Amino acid sequence: MKNIDEILSEYAYDASGLDDLGPALDALRAKSASHLDDAAALETMFNSIDLTTLSHTDSASSVRVFVEKVNKFATEYPDIKNVGGICVYSVFAPILKSALKVDGVHRAVVAACFPSSQAFADIKAAEVSKSVEAGATEVDVVISVGEFLDHEYQFVYEELLKLREACGGARLKVILETGAIPTHRQMWEASIIAMEAGADFIKTSTGKNCGGATPEAAMVMCAAIKAYAAKTGRKVGFKPAGGVSTAEEACLYYEIVRSTLGQEWLVNTLFRIGASRLANNLLGRILELKGRPSAEKFF
Repeated sequence: MKNIDEILSEYAYDASGLDDLGPALDALRAKSASHLDDAAALETMFNSIDLTTLSHTDSASSVRVFVEKVNKFATEYPDIKNVGGICVYSVFAPILKSALKVDGVHRAVVAACFPSSQAFADIKAAEVSKSVEAGATEVDVVISVGEFLDHEYQFVYEELLKLREACGGARLKVILETGAIPTHRQMWEASIIAMEAGADFIKTSTGKNCGGATPEAAMVMCAAIKAYAAKTGRKVGFKPAGGVSTAEEACLYYEIVRSTLGQEWLVNTLFRIGASRLANNLLGRILELKGRPSAEKFF
């Protein structure tokens, strides 16, 4: 078993560049404004959305209705690429498999005792494995945030390795819950730990606890992805999540990824974002730029 502290020592944290992100963020924000008038960029963002329903009132019937909206979109807007994925609670994985009729939309679930991640490791792994068996092609899990904050990095690393194994051939998306992480250095360390454990994506937040995505967390995480790719040759995806609802916010995260990681990351196998409100807002702006009637609320 690798020692995660030794692994972390192989990555150089750029304190001068990442501790004070204000000037760099201001520059990225200015650049991002132009994307609001770029239909192609907005369509890329739309195609990177994880359309999500994670309500305590979700049911088998409500999830089928939710999925049917994605099916219907493919028919009503055949010239616009569909959303990147649908994300639901793990118990609804079989519904995604049976009800989703369009190609290219990933079937994602939250698992491993989302959103608190407070459970026995074998129970977390069992939920991940069962989700994949039931048809999920992506599984979103949360790190053990409390253990991470207590600097039990080896525990967090080894638990994620177990979840990676349980995920099998499905894509593993690891949520850091950055709103609970007090420093940029620790966000960097959490990112490296997750990627070294085999994460295919790292994601900011659950949207359930401790606030949502922030541009600062996105910049730190993308810098870590860049460092990891340079060291290993493996590309890991990035997803800002929690509170990302406007086209302006989406454009900023798009620009952070573009400027830090390059245009090659701006595909939905390496970039995801947002939820239902964002989907409606982006769709409205895309249709406006195309000179077509805007759907008030499609999703």
